Amino acid sequence: MVLRPSEISCATAQVAIVGSGNVGATLAQRLAEKNIADVVLLDVVEGRPQGVALDLMEARGVERHDRTITGTNDFADTANSNVVVITAGLPRRPGMSRDDLLLTNGKIVLDVTQKVMMQSPNAVLVVVTNPLDVMTYVGWKASGLPPHQVMGMAGVLDSARFQTFIAMELGVSINDINATVLGSHGDLMVPLPRYSTVNGIPIGKFLDEAAIARLVDRTRNGGAEVVELLKTGGAYYAPASAVCVMVESILYNQPRILPVAAYLQGQYELDDIFIGVPCRLGCQGVESILELDLTDQELAELHTSAKAVRQNLEHLRSLLGESGLSF
Repeated sequence: MVLRPSEISCATAQVAIVGSGNVGATLAQRLAEKNIADVVLLDVVEGRPQGVALDLMEARGVERHDRTITGTNDFADTANSNVVVITAGLPRRPGMSRDDLLLTNGKIVLDVTQKVMMQSPNAVLVVVTNPLDVMTYVGWKASGLPPHQVMGMAGVLDSARFQTFIAMELGVSINDINATVLGSHGDLMVPLPRYSTVNGIPIGKFLDEAAIARLVDRTRNGGAEVVELLKTGGAYYAPASAVCVMVESILYNQPRILPVAAYLQGQYELDDIFIGVPCRLGCQGVESILELDLTDQELAELHTSAKAVRQNLEHLRSLLGESGLSF
């Protein structure tokens, strides 16, 4: 019998991570060293997940935890996981947009999600692969899960970047900053300065419009900035931390309010789409979606963001159809 997160103790929780690249490996480290869950790290590259797992296991004597990290190339080893995280796919390279990865990563997410969910049919599914919002929809269709058990990691990361840039601009502790970002995980994301505060005080009390616009633009291009600096890959420390918070909220049944790519059914006047909105997370996944009171301009920006996601989704359907695949 497969246990749902609400029916287990966190001492026995298991998270399957599909993809042992930088994001997957760093997430495995975060989950184990924070004593959140045992980890099964899967990859198609022979030796890669086994090597990462062994390295992390050998750190246990220093980090002082007893979590198990298993590396494997066999989907059967992921059986009975409570949360499944999909990080598999090609990363961005300099000059590439997240949407350039559409077809290649679409095929990967479709394939690996079907295989891993056969082993853990009741797990909560978290998708990280880019382009995020489209891949989350693909993962949902491939998994056969109800939509509340599927989500994409984006808003937590984008909001964390906005928080960071605000704190750096003002020279204050990150602990005093709360920031909110909605929309797709891309250039059309919608940072919301009205809902971003310093110890509860709106950032507009500290920054003028020009400064806020500059920070909003930097947030929208936060991932691309890291890619251009690294030159050989994309961000992974911050994305792994963002996923870790989501997984912890699910396994510990914490009533956290976090922005994630969730399935909308009329909220924000949008339907049949995964896109970033604030949600209440818990042991069953997305327990509820919060509808913020948006201005006409903010709502229009969110709809523009959603339109781009729909266009990519339809484009992917067409490309996969030419390959004899569908979702």
